[in-house]
Amino acid sequence: MIKTVGIMGGMGPLATVDLMNKIIRLTPAQNDQEHIHLIVDNYPQIPDRTSAIMGKGNDPLPYMKQSAKTLEKAGADLIVIACNTAHYYLQDIQDTIQVPIINMPNETARFIDEVGLKCVALLATDGTVKTMLYQKSLRERGLDVLLPDEITQAKIMEGIYAVKAGDIAKGKSLLIHASQIMIEKGAEAVIAGCTEIPIVLSDAEEISVIDPTHILAKQVVDIANQEHVLYKDFETDRKGAKN
Repeated sequence: MIKTVGIMGGMGPLATVDLMNKIIRLTPAQNDQEHIHLIVDNYPQIPDRTSAIMGKGNDPLPYMKQSAKTLEKAGADLIVIACNTAHYYLQDIQDTIQVPIINMPNETARFIDEVGLKCVALLATDGTVKTMLYQKSLRERGLDVLLPDEITQAKIMEGIYAVKAGDIAKGKSLLIHASQIMIEKGAEAVIAGCTEIPIVLSDAEEISVIDPTHILAKQVVDIANQEHVLYKDFETDRKGAKN
């Protein structure tokens, strides 16, 4: 039974708090005791995932393995990662622990397919785009994925790092502009494929935004409330991935 959820966080800290906030708000609790027990490892010293993937930075994997083991040892029955790009390392992390990790990009692709969208744009880090974390899952479902051009992608990265640095206004301006460009190119919606992006993007700007953080939070709540069904499914998926 799922009783305790571990959050591998710090990538970045604001994104971690955003995930926690969404889990809390989505939980149908009438009092403190009905909320989900969360153990959060807010570990901002984990090296930058995109820099590593692009061959320009230190390897974050040992740090993430350490974080996962810390959460498991602390009593987590399930782990989620508050960073999209970090999911590139998910299988290597999963191989070091016994409790399952939810795959946020896969859950997002499933959601997009279920709601009937056919063409979406991906706003994400260079690392997430390069490793095709979203493109693969979406295209397997027959969905079209639009990617930003080089100039727009550079602005997306600038916006993401502005949010990480606390410059919310700059990050919001850059990311709204990038979203508008992708909508004009034919996307029905944009995937906020970096956990900093949902912090500054919303439907208030008349942009249809798919928020993987929200999807992940909803999945956590559903599993916590229906553990006898969903946890078994995740455990089966985890074992299958390792075979």
